Amino acid sequence: MNRARIWPGLCGCLAVGAAMAVGQDADAWNWQPALALQEPWRLWTAALVHLSPLHLGVHLIGVALLAALGVAAGCGPRASLAWALAWPLTHLGLLWQPALQHYGGLSGVLHAGVAVVAVHLWVQGTGRRRRIGLVVALGLVTKVLLEAPWSGAPRQSVGWDITMAPLAHATGAVAGLLCAALLCARRRPAGRSATVPQRWPARGRIGPDGAAQTGHPPTRQPAMLRAMRRLLR
Repeated sequence: MNRARIWPGLCGCLAVGAAMAVGQDADAWNWQPALALQEPWRLWTAALVHLSPLHLGVHLIGVALLAALGVAAGCGPRASLAWALAWPLTHLGLLWQPALQHYGGLSGVLHAGVAVVAVHLWVQGTGRRRRIGLVVALGLVTKVLLEAPWSGAPRQSVGWDITMAPLAHATGAVAGLLCAALLCARRRPAGRSATVPQRWPARGRIGPDGAAQTGHPPTRQPAMLRAMRRLLR
């Protein structure tokens, strides 16, 4: 299995799961603290339930951006596992606020993914990549603190047609940081690149001069991914 595909594969699972949850009974899958022990699957399914088309659309865009960022950062199996573990832990942390009787959406898990990417860049990167990782981490922490997740129950935010639960952003960020710190703490051996190597097929190509070619150029990457790669050089 190509390790470079694990991170975008996880993003794809989140996007497909969220799309499949459209039209389903939200109360059957969302987070409810009273059912945390009896129905533990809600630790995962809560992320897939959305409360409006706007809610779903914004989060799907977030998944796409995070997929591109993770691929450009070279997030591999360890970072992907850290994010996968942070997924249920994000919702488990919501027990800290019993007043939050219902919760659904990808926002907490997306915050966890951003935290994982930040730690990965800081630990595995060098020079500019480490600095970008630090900026991402500081930006995430600042955002969470400005949202004051300790201030109480969900609130209405300008531009949204649902109430927001800032605590999920905080628990996601903390879960992502902790899981990434545990699983991504080992630095890459010296001399190995933190970026994902490109694979070039090696058969069936003949050049214009009649000589056999050992490979062919990779397919054109999406513009968003190319931009991310340029940023992290």
